Amino acid sequence: MEFSVDPTAESPSLPGFQDGFVAVEGCDLHFVRGGSGPALVLLHGWPATWWSWNRVMPALAQEYTVVAFDLPGLGDSSIPAQGYDAASTARRLHQAVTALGLGRVGIVSHDLGSQVAYPYAREYADDVSGVIVAEALLNGFGLEDCFADSFHFGLNSTPRPVAENIVNDEAAVAYFGWIFDESTQRPAEVDRRENLRAYRAPERRSAGYDYYRAFPDNAVYNKAHAGTKVSLPFLALVGEYGIGADVARSFRAVAEDVTEVIVPDCRHWIAEEEPAFLISCVRQFFGPAGAVAPPLERSIAR
Repeated sequence: MEFSVDPTAESPSLPGFQDGFVAVEGCDLHFVRGGSGPALVLLHGWPATWWSWNRVMPALAQEYTVVAFDLPGLGDSSIPAQGYDAASTARRLHQAVTALGLGRVGIVSHDLGSQVAYPYAREYADDVSGVIVAEALLNGFGLEDCFADSFHFGLNSTPRPVAENIVNDEAAVAYFGWIFDESTQRPAEVDRRENLRAYRAPERRSAGYDYYRAFPDNAVYNKAHAGTKVSLPFLALVGEYGIGADVARSFRAVAEDVTEVIVPDCRHWIAEEEPAFLISCVRQFFGPAGAVAPPLERSIAR
């Protein structure tokens, strides 16, 4: 399927939400904020932006203060010169959360964002009420076992400028389009046009690759800290046709309290493919007052 994508076009917006920027170490982070109540921080994956949460944000904003960030270097955030490992990214995000005065937050994360959510919860445990991780594995605890399943892991991790030269402007549409098609149960549910727009700029693609190039650093951090597990509650969401129970197993290597939930009729892009189900999980897990709710109902948890 052919797409005409203008990389200079403005990113979309949500009615009732405000865009802003906050200065952190080495860059300015773009965020979209709305609602009121206990704060939820939403962390997207790759290759995506804050917009991957657009189908759940309006409903969540009825009960929570919802803040979706573009990760450093991605979306509309500025591009830092270095520091793409998960721990450095978590530090920048915590600086942003502090500057915005959000206080104690719940974290809802997907894919690459879930790799960042773990060091955030570890380093700033007093500032976190709980963590939802979706369709993600940790470096050093299972992610490497997936490298043989898709060539994109190896391609994205190659030193500069190998990936940059292979995935040029013309090839980007085919490459990222393939990523979306292969990782969704219902490809039409994922906003390919916006994701492609966000990654058509070469410097944005390079920033995305730099997160993959930092995987060895992530593994070192994760293994070094696994001896003392995080006590905060984690909810591991797994698409019925996604990467499987390894998500919960991976995070149980670093966290004491991990509940697994299978998302029906879904693959990788849970917030787009099954937004109502995700909204229900968030409400049950965090509760209306921002404190972690009682254990999830047996109908969805296992």
